[in-house]
Amino acid sequence: MKYYIIAGEASGDLHASNLMKALKEQDPNAVFRFWGGDLMQAVGGTLVRHYKDLAFMGFAEVLMNIRTIFKNIAFCKKDIASFAPDVIIFVDYPGFNMRIAKWAKAAGYPTHYYISPQLWAWKENRIKAIKKDIDQMYVILPFEKDFYEKKHQYPVHFVGHPLIDAIAQYPKVNESEFRQIHNLDPEKPIIALLPGSRKQEIRKMLSVMLEMPLLFPDYQFVIAGAPGQDAEFYHPFIKNSGTSLIRNKTYNLLSVATAALVTSGTATLETALFKVPEIVCYKGNWFSYQIAKRIITLKFISLVNLVMDKEVVTELIQGELNRHRLREELAKILDGKKRQQIFSDYHDLEKKLGGRGASRQAARLIISAIQNT
Repeated sequence: MKYYIIAGEASGDLHASNLMKALKEQDPNAVFRFWGGDLMQAVGGTLVRHYKDLAFMGFAEVLMNIRTIFKNIAFCKKDIASFAPDVIIFVDYPGFNMRIAKWAKAAGYPTHYYISPQLWAWKENRIKAIKKDIDQMYVILPFEKDFYEKKHQYPVHFVGHPLIDAIAQYPKVNESEFRQIHNLDPEKPIIALLPGSRKQEIRKMLSVMLEMPLLFPDYQFVIAGAPGQDAEFYHPFIKNSGTSLIRNKTYNLLSVATAALVTSGTATLETALFKVPEIVCYKGNWFSYQIAKRIITLKFISLVNLVMDKEVVTELIQGELNRHRLREELAKILDGKKRQQIFSDYHDLEKKLGGRGASRQAARLIISAIQNT
């Protein structure tokens, strides 16, 4: 069968690539055409657009790039029509994907959504479009099933979280070799810095995160470079900062880290599943943040806290993300009772996210649905 897949971010690239692998196992004749990234491209098929050319963060940034976004939408519709897929699979990225889904449904293409838009956080009115334009929805967070089925009477499939498989299958890292290869101190504990994947957020996050190395001289700080960013982009930040940069090795870095400072997003969950105590950081465009805080009414911004429905990891948002508060909270997770409590909560978190096999389950359901239509 022919699959057209649209993922617009680094996390979507990861989950879509694992879904593609599972689809190939169950459908040896699978042909893929997709919007995504390097991980999807490594599985095979035709990459149409790379996510690093698609990601615009916040309300202001979207407005500034609105012409480019509409050009991409028009091109995507033509590309789908030319490819004539058996199914279109949308992976998160709702602003773009829901526009394509509306057109695709009217054009007669089967529409499947893997990894739900976060309607429970904001834009809940999108449920009307989901019901109308999406044939099958596959959710990966336990509370999403109740949100859709109990609150909105829309049946969905809870397949478990694909990160559990991705991390469980990740090869074990030899720490001494890792330190040697990347010229790290062989003795000092590592604090990982995960400042995000988009240029705008990386600039804002690192401006505060890089104040920590001088305050914690007994530790070494290492920046996890985003897959979509060149090393040159990071050079102005790491110059004279006492930090190292390691690109495309985030999982390796997390597997040897003692603690982490993490920008809000999927990375907060990845860090938790690697059992690394973390502080969740977020500082956005002022205008975008003012709008967002009036729309989003959730108690937390990190997936870790949302799934657990309590504060497991500290969240420092906007003005709270400053030198004093970050130093205070980092000290707490490096030693003491809070660090031990986080480990205990991480164990419960993994249970709540379901077992292994999310990608295989989603692939099985997608293939079955197409074959039965």
